[in-house]
Amino acid sequence: MSNLYELPADLPVPEDNGAAEHLPGRRAPHVELLGTAGETVTLDALGSGRSVIYIYPLTGRPDGDLPQGWNDIPGARGCTTEACDFRDHHGELVAAGAVRVFGLSSQDDEYQREVVERLHLPFAMLSDPGLRLAGELNLPTFEAGGMTLYRRLTLIIRDGVVEHVFYPVFPPNEHAQQVLAWLRENPADR
Repeated sequence: MSNLYELPADLPVPEDNGAAEHLPGRRAPHVELLGTAGETVTLDALGSGRSVIYIYPLTGRPDGDLPQGWNDIPGARGCTTEACDFRDHHGELVAAGAVRVFGLSSQDDEYQREVVERLHLPFAMLSDPGLRLAGELNLPTFEAGGMTLYRRLTLIIRDGVVEHVFYPVFPPNEHAQQVLAWLRENPADR
């Protein structure tokens, strides 16, 4: 197992294939997802203000293997480093107007709870093992290791509507900083 906390220098860069162009302006769908604190999070009832939902393929574990060829799939590698970047900039994201921050993948709740504990994340992770959000919003996915996984993207949902989308996301270990810059450049009170 390679180091999950560092990205290889030669990762392929994902290209924008237009798979997220339809999302800005869409209403958040009625999808209920289990959060790592045992709560149910309903996406069309997040409340007022901005919610940041970063969506990623899967987080590896130090004692496990990633799917074969993982580093060769554009945009696949980097879920742990992305989570750590959101952890390290969480306070700044909130100060810049993110009322809520969530990570979301198709991994089950038990897996997500382990990630929150191991990485000391100050926000909840959401589990969508049935890829319901992908079905409701036609989100991009890919196949690896016999699994269908989310492509990495981030939704900014404001007052129940997708306000902005980051897609593709690269490099993942700097993505929270990209979101932070966007929040600062686009204050909610404008």
